Amino acid sequence: MMNDGLHRRTIIALVHDKPGVLARISGLFRRRGVNIESLAVGHSEKDGFSRMTFVVAGSENSVMKISSQLNKLIDVVEASDISEKNTVWRELALIKVSCKPSQRVEILELSKIFRVNVVDVGINNMTFEIAGGKSKIDSFVELLDQFGVLEIMRTGRIATLRGTTKVGLEDGEFSVTNQSNIYISDENESGSV
Repeated sequence: MMNDGLHRRTIIALVHDKPGVLARISGLFRRRGVNIESLAVGHSEKDGFSRMTFVVAGSENSVMKISSQLNKLIDVVEASDISEKNTVWRELALIKVSCKPSQRVEILELSKIFRVNVVDVGINNMTFEIAGGKSKIDSFVELLDQFGVLEIMRTGRIATLRGTTKVGLEDGEFSVTNQSNIYISDENESGSV
C-alpha cells in the first residue's frame, strides 16, 4: 500500500487473442472499483493467446480478489496475482528531450550513468530508450527536466515469475532454482537499474 490509501497489485493474465477481451476485463475492473494504473499487452509464446500485465489500485478488498474474478471470465485462460512472488519486471520508456548541440555531451553523460540508449538524434532534440524500475525512469526524467522534456511514452510494467532452470548432465538432470541476487530493489519490488 502506498501513502494514498490505495492498495496496488501486479496481475498477469494469459488470454485469448481476439476482439473484445480487453473491454470485458476493463469492465470487470470498473464494476469492482479497481483502477488500471498500467497495462502492457502482447502476443504470448502460444499462437492465438496474448499475455497481459496489469498494475491495479483500489481498496484492499477489491484488489485482493481481482485475479480470482478474472479467472471466471471466459476469455481468460489464467490470471495470477504475482505481487508477493519472486518476479522479474521492467518498464520501458522513450523520452524525447530538447537539446542544443552545446548540451549533447552533458546529456550523453547522464545517459551513460543510467545505462540508457540513444535511439534518435535531431538538430534540437534527442530521444532515449530506458528500461528498468519506476524510480529509475522517474529519476532520469527528473534530471532531463532542466533541458526540457518534450515527450514521454511509457509501457507500464511487464512481469514474469522467476523460474527454475533444468540443467542437463551426462548422469541425468537436476533443477537449479533461479535465486539471482543480481537486482536492485525498487520500491519494494525487484527491478534492475
